[in-house]
Amino acid sequence: MKFLLPLFSLCVAAVSVSADPWVTYEPKAGTANGKTIVLLSGDEEYRSEESLPQLGKILSQRHGFKCTVLFSQDADGTINPNNQTNVPGMHLLDGADLVFNQFRFRELPDSDMQHFAAYLDAGKPMIVLRTATHAFDYSRNKQSPYARYTFGAKGGGFGGIVVGETWTFHHGDHGGEATRGIVYGRNAANPILKGVHDVFGLTDVYGVNADFPDSASVLLFGQVLKGMNADDAPNLQKPIMPIVWLHSYPAANGKTGTALGSTIGAAVDLKSEDLRRLMVNASYQLTGLPVPDHADVSIVGDFNPTMFGFNKFKPGVKVSSLELK
Repeated sequence: MKFLLPLFSLCVAAVSVSADPWVTYEPKAGTANGKTIVLLSGDEEYRSEESLPQLGKILSQRHGFKCTVLFSQDADGTINPNNQTNVPGMHLLDGADLVFNQFRFRELPDSDMQHFAAYLDAGKPMIVLRTATHAFDYSRNKQSPYARYTFGAKGGGFGGIVVGETWTFHHGDHGGEATRGIVYGRNAANPILKGVHDVFGLTDVYGVNADFPDSASVLLFGQVLKGMNADDAPNLQKPIMPIVWLHSYPAANGKTGTALGSTIGAAVDLKSEDLRRLMVNASYQLTGLPVPDHADVSIVGDFNPTMFGFNKFKPGVKVSSLELK
């Protein structure tokens, strides 16, 4: 009997250990390519809490990247895109080779943001999706050392500094006019565009500012369609706009980093095979790996993304439920 209490105590201790408040997708045995990606989900509208886990699964299971997805969440581990101040795991950026950023108006504590800033100071690459052109809002905390990233700050905040563009306007009719991606012929030989020919997304085309940087290398233009179907006619009254581009940003000590900006990128947009391929190709290119001729971007498990919209996220979803089965 004297052994029962210690054994019982060990069992209780094992049960009480909580899971990490993020999800990591390890590559299949023998397929790891040595690169680590962190994906930041935190927007109220475009369902990055659904799309980034799927991208993480594709990148890990099809291509050997180690992928960790961080989420805006409540203290109990329930995903809540409306929680703008709590994204556990930002310290994991310290060991990342690439970051996907799909934040919108986040105001994270300085202790978390120091890892984000250090990542950029190191000149590491970042893929910036949709609303992350306006990823941060420190307007209520202007004394924060990270207030320079605020949307509307001098130089365009995070978007202006890193991506070369901040939020401007809905060029297409939001929710009424979808997007057809058009490869820019001048840069068609860029490896990121390998196998990318047919991009369609339900989100509308974002406009860009008149001072959109000449130095940006546009990969994809967005053509506004007259409806929400892939075969709808183009709206020729609305000129094409850049929707995917590469931009060099200034880092610390004279270094230069590379950002890929993509204003197409809602969860429903990732039903487009070629858009998924563009994201996978960019992951290879930005981490210094050779880009496959035709990357496998087949869906891992189930992927039935929710239509974009505020407060349309699935309630009660725990981070732990998104682990790869």
